[in-house]
Amino acid sequence: MKSLAYIIAFALLINGCGYQKPDYLRLISPAELNQIMETEAIFLVDVHTPEQQHIKGGDIFVPYDDIEKNQTKFPKDKNVPIYLYCKSGNMANAAAKSLHDLGYRNLYNLDGGTDAWRKAGLKFE
Repeated sequence: MKSLAYIIAFALLINGCGYQKPDYLRLISPAELNQIMETEAIFLVDVHTPEQQHIKGGDIFVPYDDIEKNQTKFPKDKNVPIYLYCKSGNMANAAAKSLHDLGYRNLYNLDGGTDAWRKAGLKFE
């Protein structure tokens, strides 16, 4: 019985620590996002509140907690890739959840947000 308790505790420790990325959201590194932005037009959304310095080439600013109210600002085609970012990634996760609930299926979050973008030496507006 004691060993079963250890096994359960170990499983909870392994699975319970850290952020569990939902299956509907893909993380993208600053380098990957920058490379994509250099070769194709993308739909890039800043969702950080309060509003911050934007990544150069971004399309819109929509607060992470106002996604549903601003649904008309997003592409009508729910399969269009949408790239989200905030300062660290947490608000973009919440925005992705809202977009997923609205039927969007091709969602990306800038891993580490603008903090990571800045650290990589990439451009802002």
